[in-house]
Amino acid sequence: MSRLTPVPTILALAFFAAPVFAQNGIPLTVERIFAHGSLAGSPPEGLTWSPDGKHLTYLDGGELIDLDPGTGKPHVLVSRSKLAALAGAQASEQDKDHRDRYKMASYLWAPDSKHLLFDSNGRFWLYDLGNGTGIQIGFTETASGDDPKFSPNGDTISFVRNHGLSVVHPHDFGNSGSYAIANAPNPTTTCGEVDWVYQEELDVRSNYFWSPDSKNIAFLQMTETEVPLYPITDWIPTHATVDMQHYPQPGDLNPDVRIGITGTSGGGHINWIRMPIHPGQDYVPRFGWVDRHILWMETVRRDHQHRFIDFVDTANGQGRQVLEISDDKFLDEDYDVSVGDGAIILSCWKDGHNHLYLYRYDQHNPMSTAPPEVTQLTHGDWDVTAVSLIDAAHKLVYYTSNENNVLEQQLWQVGFDGQRKQLTTTPGYHDLNFSPSGAEFVDRHSTTLTPPELSLCKTGGDCRLFWSNRGLEPFKLREPKSLEVKAKNGSTLHATLLLPATQTAAASVPLIVNPYGGPGVQTVTNDWSDDLLFDELLTQHGFAVLHADNRGSAHRGRDFAQAAWHNFGPVQLEDQLAAVDAALAQYPQLDKNRLGWWGWSWGGTFTLYAMTHSDRFKAGVAVAPVTDWRNYDSIYTERYMSQPSDFPAGYKDFSVVNSAADLKGHLLLVHGTGDDNVHMENTVQFIQKLIEAGLPYDLQLYPRKTHSIAGPDVRTHLFNRILSQFDQYLK
Repeated sequence: MSRLTPVPTILALAFFAAPVFAQNGIPLTVERIFAHGSLAGSPPEGLTWSPDGKHLTYLDGGELIDLDPGTGKPHVLVSRSKLAALAGAQASEQDKDHRDRYKMASYLWAPDSKHLLFDSNGRFWLYDLGNGTGIQIGFTETASGDDPKFSPNGDTISFVRNHGLSVVHPHDFGNSGSYAIANAPNPTTTCGEVDWVYQEELDVRSNYFWSPDSKNIAFLQMTETEVPLYPITDWIPTHATVDMQHYPQPGDLNPDVRIGITGTSGGGHINWIRMPIHPGQDYVPRFGWVDRHILWMETVRRDHQHRFIDFVDTANGQGRQVLEISDDKFLDEDYDVSVGDGAIILSCWKDGHNHLYLYRYDQHNPMSTAPPEVTQLTHGDWDVTAVSLIDAAHKLVYYTSNENNVLEQQLWQVGFDGQRKQLTTTPGYHDLNFSPSGAEFVDRHSTTLTPPELSLCKTGGDCRLFWSNRGLEPFKLREPKSLEVKAKNGSTLHATLLLPATQTAAASVPLIVNPYGGPGVQTVTNDWSDDLLFDELLTQHGFAVLHADNRGSAHRGRDFAQAAWHNFGPVQLEDQLAAVDAALAQYPQLDKNRLGWWGWSWGGTFTLYAMTHSDRFKAGVAVAPVTDWRNYDSIYTERYMSQPSDFPAGYKDFSVVNSAADLKGHLLLVHGTGDDNVHMENTVQFIQKLIEAGLPYDLQLYPRKTHSIAGPDVRTHLFNRILSQFDQYLK
């Protein structure tokens, strides 16, 4: 689960006071924020380095731009008209959502750095930079999830088609065409394709990998015969259609997985690898090649308390366990692992914070039974947030962390000897994209008030800005006030409060609480978020907006995160109420009798939990909420709540469908009918309980829309609806 963000609404708006506009700035409206693209501008997409490091390309304004790393000068590499000629059919709402949500690339560089492969909604075009022409070399008939790749030598392109693996030889396309090398044997089995639950909850982006010598492909086969189906219905056509989604819920059987190895000749022989897992239970989130003969695989037990890395000799099938990581509650979902060149680099929180560890193995004899030599590379009361690049040749790891400031993210370098150096120092958030050699990187930097700016940097040297946007300057946005609040256990909670610019009279300002609250997310950071624009709009309508990160949220160490273990509601609400009370005590203009709450996804669930476990909130909006934790997927829910048979009391007490009769305040429920993440059954089941209790509610549905409810028209409609809810019931 990731963070996102029948009332007569049009008539109701006429009865409320006019907005209080920000002084000296252009007033915001919902239409200005959502109807015409982001006011903060849209940074370049598809930022990709060529394998030789001589090109940095990105999509901007319908063109493919090439930025020369040496001079920093951009030029058009592929024109708008040529890209338009490669365009495929219009993608479905779900495909568009998946391509964006799971960061599926729309083009790839060939290993020779002279060709590009464009994936245009399931049609592959090989573009020759030398003569500026593209030829179609394959198709998949799917607009997402086809996962094309070049072999390391560039002679073959592989991709997922019809739920199995196919290849094409681009330089011999006219003679051979494309052909299958690992067919899906039946409608409930896939070979090399990533299913929804692995994408969403294990951050898996590919389920097959080329051997270094380009002769073989290792792939994950997933059999979902025993995984229950959920119907996602499209009611727009005259005859409604149904898409059946395999979706394991808590306690259900998971996909049965195994790793196979196939050559590229299409002969059909597959070498199946023996795996140390329980069928239909455990997970294989990562795997790859140690060398051209040895495979590595990571397995995670269903209880999320044990993680293993094994090496397997593909010639004889013999395997050995290289390392095991365990935890009494649950292992961190946000981690990195890399295997190669005699080193395993991984992050874990076994010392209480997420840190980097180096495990050395014999590169010339990986199957040696000698235990790996272990070195902890980073230490301290802070978290490593991501690994940006591993430079094995120079024995360096580039990573980001919140060392020195838990609300920021900076780039650091650590050697295999543990010597560290900070490489960025400008306050704020830095996200990096390194060249293959590590000599340069793109720094995507932002702060609370500064939208992302992109700079091209020499590693350890100077940076040159190459993209920024000043479109927000006329709006005179204001920085929220920072709050630090003590939780009952002594933990420090970070919060921000944005107040109306001019309202200071006692109890004159309603307060809206807008948390996410769930695991794996940190919302209070010195980082740009478009959410600030709607917060500012709310203040122009006379509201204050509070954001707080309660215990259970991310990047504060193991103990802070594990507050969510078997606790999906009480500790989170306790912390949010502590933040509310701190704000009320410090700012007398806030009205304790006019409190609102809204949230999305886990935040939507949190809205319902707050409004059914407290009588302090007069109005709320719950977007795409989970209302019964038995309805959500197995991987996410069991990580924190175990299986229903092991924790029945928690599934009962923390599922808001069981407390619906205690609802206080005016509630607006919102859901996209095409949501394949948090299914619409959650909202329907909650409504049924409200009806049984004789309680009123308001409902807003968005046909075909997924969990993100994306698109300028629907976002404009939705946020006008949210604004109206609070205008009507908190004014």
